[in-house]
Amino acid sequence: MKKRVLSLMLTAVMAMGLAVGCGPADTGAPADTAADAATETTDEGGSAASTGKKVAVAMPTQSSERWINDGSNMKEKLEALGYEVDLQYAEDDVQAQVSQIENMIAAGADCLVIAAVDSSALVNVEAQAKEAGIPIIAYDRLLMDTDAVSYYATFDNKGVGTAIGKYIEESKDLANATDSYTIEFFMGSPDDNNAVMLYNGLMEVLQPYLDNGTLVCKSGRTSFEDTCILRWSQEGAQKNCEDYLTGFYANDKLDICATAFDGFAYGCKAALEGAGYKVGEDWPLITGQDAELMATKNIIAGSQTMSIYKDTRLLADKCVTMVQAVLEGTEPEINDKEQYDNGKLVVPSYLCTPVAVDKDNYKEIIVDGGYYTEEQLAD
Repeated sequence: MKKRVLSLMLTAVMAMGLAVGCGPADTGAPADTAADAATETTDEGGSAASTGKKVAVAMPTQSSERWINDGSNMKEKLEALGYEVDLQYAEDDVQAQVSQIENMIAAGADCLVIAAVDSSALVNVEAQAKEAGIPIIAYDRLLMDTDAVSYYATFDNKGVGTAIGKYIEESKDLANATDSYTIEFFMGSPDDNNAVMLYNGLMEVLQPYLDNGTLVCKSGRTSFEDTCILRWSQEGAQKNCEDYLTGFYANDKLDICATAFDGFAYGCKAALEGAGYKVGEDWPLITGQDAELMATKNIIAGSQTMSIYKDTRLLADKCVTMVQAVLEGTEPEINDKEQYDNGKLVVPSYLCTPVAVDKDNYKEIIVDGGYYTEEQLAD
């Protein structure tokens, strides 16, 4: 899709923010022995006296590529500093994650990093961690209704929604449109605060066009409550899209699938193919988030229009510096102390900058940035 000037400016600004605002930390070399690690220092001059300390990392699922990458990046960087790492995945099972964290506490974790399946279910076990003196860092999903969390490492989630909305606005030239476009929404899990923030950012851009009729949602489902999909389920998105196509688009075409996640884009793709839509003919604009390998391949092939690139290597770097700070009694870098109110406190946070990628800029952003190789994308 041919990008307009303002879209190019948006990508450039966000790319600059990523490069400057969330650059990787130099974590130094791994300790060779326990004695070496006790006296080692990082290239930044801070102490890396981490041997004997255990960091427990609770991730939500391995069903999404991004969480696998998050976990492996985190483990690698923490072990390079000499920490022992206990990395576990809950496979989107709430009770399994509760049990995993209970076991991490019992096993003597010195710090917990948690990307929650459902943060509301973790309040009691987080209280146990606080009572045991174990600091908690929330990772890319805010831990709600607890005063046990120390810091939060994430991307600018409202900014993700804004970037998706701006991409739709610019691609369809909504400000100057003389025709209307049909749109349906596929938003994130209702138990994930990030999903709400993304929705808010998206609607700040698109609501005026819904109000004036430039965008038409034939299902009428535009609220977060009506468009959220539990556990970020790809199957849920596919079913919703199938229902919309059958119920509202038998005689009209769907122009835009505004989805909040690459998995949702896959689900919409399957539904559209089943309904007879064809890439290059009547294929809708489909958004996404995470720039997964499959999503990037789909962007190249034309079956997904764009995604939000979130370099998890950079996010892992920021989280690792938070872990190091809480275990060494120093202060990590923070760039937001206002947005992330979890109902008990405003959690000090570091927000990395999201970047919109499509067929026009994926090579510059993703390939040249070393996230994927041309060979991976060609497989």
